[in-house]
Amino acid sequence: MQTKRQIQQLLLSAGISPNKRHGQHFLIDLNLMRLLVESANIQKNDVVLEVGCGTGSLTEALAQKAGTIIAVELDKNLAEIAQQQLAKIENIELINADILESKNTISRTVKNALALACKECTGRTLLVANLPYNVASPLMMNLVTGPITADGMYVTVQKEVADRMTAVPASSDYGILSIFLGATGEVKTERILKPTVFWPHPQVDSAMVSFVRNRAKSDRIANMTLFSQTVHLFMGHRRKTLRACSRLARGKLAEIANWPEIFEKCCINPTQRPEQLCAEDYIAIANYAPCS
Repeated sequence: MQTKRQIQQLLLSAGISPNKRHGQHFLIDLNLMRLLVESANIQKNDVVLEVGCGTGSLTEALAQKAGTIIAVELDKNLAEIAQQQLAKIENIELINADILESKNTISRTVKNALALACKECTGRTLLVANLPYNVASPLMMNLVTGPITADGMYVTVQKEVADRMTAVPASSDYGILSIFLGATGEVKTERILKPTVFWPHPQVDSAMVSFVRNRAKSDRIANMTLFSQTVHLFMGHRRKTLRACSRLARGKLAEIANWPEIFEKCCINPTQRPEQLCAEDYIAIANYAPCS
């Protein structure tokens, strides 16, 4: 792991500085980095995805624990620095790419690397990273819905993202991310992080958050695509009643003619608002929908 001075020297030697557009804020508190690694309980047969590896500070610590590390860095200059720093470590594959080809699709190069690594290492697939702020939510949504799913995610994110991850129904932060994480596992804020533990300092607090996938919970979702469409339909109009939202259905959901019956079977009051429903309610609606 690298100290603030070491990171600054690496960037200075390369003639570069942190890129604000890419949300580059390096975690420089070594104790917090150790806590992040330890919280994941990484085993030798696990595959770890690290997004935004920067100069490779956290990557090196992860490589000591895991079977394979897939480290992704968008910035070409940082990727080159990390490659030099990590060149002697054999279980790291560093990919210079955007983790997201689009908002809903993980990079094909990364997916292929993960698929290959998972054939060689038969343990869990984990996301462990100091996530760039601009990719945190869409990346985690991708790793929850699949086709590549994470068994666990141990990340630092903006506190407002952490609040959305852990929000409960009817709260102001409750949304689509809250529902998906609640439907597929357990999420917990481990630590609030002040701006001073990063360099350069962000203007907001951050948080260290853990998510552990619960297969028993996620297996209750009969069809992830239909579940996703259901959540997006209702939460896209979160201030309307459920009855009103059902009239705005599009695509496959528009073929459903008996929404009142579905609500009744699920013991859900159609005059409620979408933001009042818990993850289990949305699972029930989506599971009944194909039978309509």
